[in-house]
Amino acid sequence: MNVLHIITGLGVGGAEQQLRLLLRHLPVRSSVVTLTNPGAVADALRADGVPVTHLGMRGNRDLAALPRLARLIRRGRYDVVHTHLYRACVYGRIAARLAGVRHVVATEHSLGAAQIEGRPLKPGARALYLATERLGTATVAVSDTVARRLTAWGVRPSRLHVVPNGIDASGFAHDERARDAARRRLGLAPDIFVAGGVGRLAPGKRFDTLIRALAELRGDEDVRLLLVGDGPERPRLEWLARACGVADRVVWAGEVTGDLPALLAAMDGFVSPSADEAFGLAVVEALAAGLPVRYVTCPALDDLPPGDAPGARRIGGTVADVTAALRELRAARPGRHPVPPAALHYDITRSAQQLMALYRETSDR
Repeated sequence: MNVLHIITGLGVGGAEQQLRLLLRHLPVRSSVVTLTNPGAVADALRADGVPVTHLGMRGNRDLAALPRLARLIRRGRYDVVHTHLYRACVYGRIAARLAGVRHVVATEHSLGAAQIEGRPLKPGARALYLATERLGTATVAVSDTVARRLTAWGVRPSRLHVVPNGIDASGFAHDERARDAARRRLGLAPDIFVAGGVGRLAPGKRFDTLIRALAELRGDEDVRLLLVGDGPERPRLEWLARACGVADRVVWAGEVTGDLPALLAAMDGFVSPSADEAFGLAVVEALAAGLPVRYVTCPALDDLPPGDAPGARRIGGTVADVTAALRELRAARPGRHPVPPAALHYDITRSAQQLMALYRETSDR
C-alpha cells in the first residue's frame, strides 16, 4: 500500500511528532507533504528514511498551491491520501479528489471545545471544514471527546472513527542516569524539586498560570519550573517570569524532538494547566515516565475507566489551584509511580493497527 500523508507544517508539535511515531509502525510505503514550515520534524522524518516534500504554501488563501498539490498526488499514484491538521485537511481533500484518489482519510488532532489548533473557532472555518469533510472517505478523531465535538459540528457519526494518539511507553521508562545528565546540562541541583510542563508555548497552554503559581510559592524557593517547548508566547512568558521575580527559577528547555524522556526524567512532578485539549498527549507521556501528574483537562484520561491513572489528578485552572498543586507535590515528593494502565492503553502499536484496519476498510469500498 502506498500512502501519502499531508500535514500543515512540520515544526515540533503534538500532531507532527505523532505522525513521525505512527510512520515508524505503519507497514506501508509512506511519503509526506508539508504545506508550510519544513521544520525539525521534517528533518527527523528524512533521517528515518521517509521522503518529505515542502509544498511552499504562502498562506491560508494561497489557492495556487491546490493544483501543485493535485499534480504531486497524481504523479505519486497513491492508494490512500491521509491528511492531518485543519489547513491540510481542507486543501488535501480537494487536491486528492482532483487527482482522482478515491480513498481519503483525515485525522482531526487539535479540535478543542472553543478552539482549533490554538485559534478561536469561527463559523466560516467550521463551514469550510464541513464542506470539504464530505469529499473524504473517513474522518479520524484522536479521542472520543473529539469525536463528540465533530458530531456536534455536523459530521455524520457513520463517517467517524476513533484512533487515539499513541506513545512508545517503553521509551519513557525512568532512567536515573538520564535524570542526572539532564539536570547537569540544565544547571539543576540533584536534590532540588523540579515541576515541569510540556507543550507549545502558545496562549491556550496557559503556561503563564504555572509561572504565576511558582511566584506564589513563598517559602518554597527551592522549587524550579522546567518548561519544555517553544512558540510565540515565549517572549511574553520570559517577561512575566521577570516581572514575577522568578526568572532565576524557570528553566527553558526549548524545542525538542528526541530528548523528551530525559527531560521528563529530570522532573519530580508534572502539571498541565491547559483548559482545552483534544487529547492530552503530554499528560500520557508524563504518566509513562512515572511522574505524579496534575492536570486541568485531559480527554485521554476522561475517556478511560476511573483508576487507570492513579498517579494523575484533575485540578482547577486558577493560579490558586495550580499553586496548591505545586505545594502539595513539593511537600509529598511522591517519587516515581509504576507505569499506569492508561499509559499502556495508548500504545502506538495499537493505534497503528487500528489505522491499518481503517486503510484496508477504506480501500475495499
